Amino acid sequence: MTTPDAARPDAEARRAAAEERLRGLESLLDGYGSVLIGYSGGVDSVFLALVACERLGRDNVLAVTGLSDAYPAVQHETALDVVRRFGIPHLEVGTSELADPRYAANPSNRCYYCKTELWSVLGRVARERGLAVVADGSNADDVRDHRPGARAASEQGVRSPLQEAGLTKADIRLLSRDLGLPTWDQPAAPCLASRLPYGLAVTPERLRAVERAEDALRTLGFRAFRVRHHGDAARLELHPLEMVRAAERWPAVRGAVAAAGFRRVLLDVDGYRRGALNEGLPVLERIA
Repeated sequence: MTTPDAARPDAEARRAAAEERLRGLESLLDGYGSVLIGYSGGVDSVFLALVACERLGRDNVLAVTGLSDAYPAVQHETALDVVRRFGIPHLEVGTSELADPRYAANPSNRCYYCKTELWSVLGRVARERGLAVVADGSNADDVRDHRPGARAASEQGVRSPLQEAGLTKADIRLLSRDLGLPTWDQPAAPCLASRLPYGLAVTPERLRAVERAEDALRTLGFRAFRVRHHGDAARLELHPLEMVRAAERWPAVRGAVAAAGFRRVLLDVDGYRRGALNEGLPVLERIA
């Protein structure tokens, strides 16, 4: 059993390592001079935007949010709240990935087509504003995940300074809390299309159904979850600590999700876990 005294040196070592990696990030940003950041309002992009502002000055930073039907409204609200509270220069632009039939078909490399569209739009903004570098919020943990969007970023010269500095999600949460960022303990919130199994076409109607269902769960007090769209059925992945409560309140949970547009509501007994969408992919495809 780990005692509080034994745990303290471990915590101090983790903090020291995170702060060392933060210095590496600051050095990278110094070399940029100016930067446009793809800004979703998630833990990573919020942290990167604020550190960049503090390091380079707000005149040399622009956080840009791409708006589409796949972008969750709840995350949009967070993104705007942080911008207002911390004075981060911000711009919103529309993206048209749903108009690309390759994206809409929802293949396992769907994110490649999404990010190709996003970084094309943001790259144009950077050139128009005279910003030297375009950066995303990928962190060091992301290299272990299935991320075809990273290839699109690489092809367009997008930098990943958090990843390059070796900052993990745990580091970023710790340092975000130090900075007073409200996102420090925010659950991950990828795009709504990630709730659709590969091969099920991405449509605005399906995205809205997922969003309504997830808003309903949030209203019921659940925090870490996913609603997976399977045609007429919704499969709920809940954090293991919340599954008992969901079972106890199942009539209310089922009714709220069904009202979002689903005939059947299923509870995934394995619970919420990162990367569940990719579990059926061949190993070589997941690491490509």
